[in-house]
Amino acid sequence: MKIAKILLGVIVAAGMVGCGNSELESRITKLEGKVAALEGKGGVARANPTAQPIAVNNPVPATPAEKPEGPLPAFQFEEKLHDFGTIKDGDVVEHIFSFVNNGQAPLIITDAKATCGCTVPEWPKTPIAVGETGQIKVRFNSKNKPGVQNKTVTLTANTWPATQRVQIKANVVKEGE
Repeated sequence: MKIAKILLGVIVAAGMVGCGNSELESRITKLEGKVAALEGKGGVARANPTAQPIAVNNPVPATPAEKPEGPLPAFQFEEKLHDFGTIKDGDVVEHIFSFVNNGQAPLIITDAKATCGCTVPEWPKTPIAVGETGQIKVRFNSKNKPGVQNKTVTLTANTWPATQRVQIKANVVKEGE
């Protein structure tokens, strides 16, 4: 879990530096995938998966978070990735990710964060009852974001695991290209 926190810190720091570098954003997306793997499996993600793990003398053993007892809500998304295709630099586009709470308890989304300030999520602030639908609206401002853009929105909720991710992508071209 300590590695996941460190990776998350790197992601946040990189996101604060700026959103204009598509290579940096691609690296952030890869790191998010590694964090997700760590969260889901409690394992160790390495840049080189064939490399031997490094032994660390850590007095506090890493323990994956335990699944809460009792009935839990669950997201069931119609889709988790939306491709806007080719758009013009400066276009502001949005997409709605629809989901159903197919769990056994009301679903409460406590936070939604994007990898970049150019991507803004909106989510329901009230509980979603079992069997009910909800929507996550994601707005992307492509101004000064040339090239292929991949943006991730991480949702935090009272589910297991506690985070879910939806993604958007677009190929941003300058006017006249």
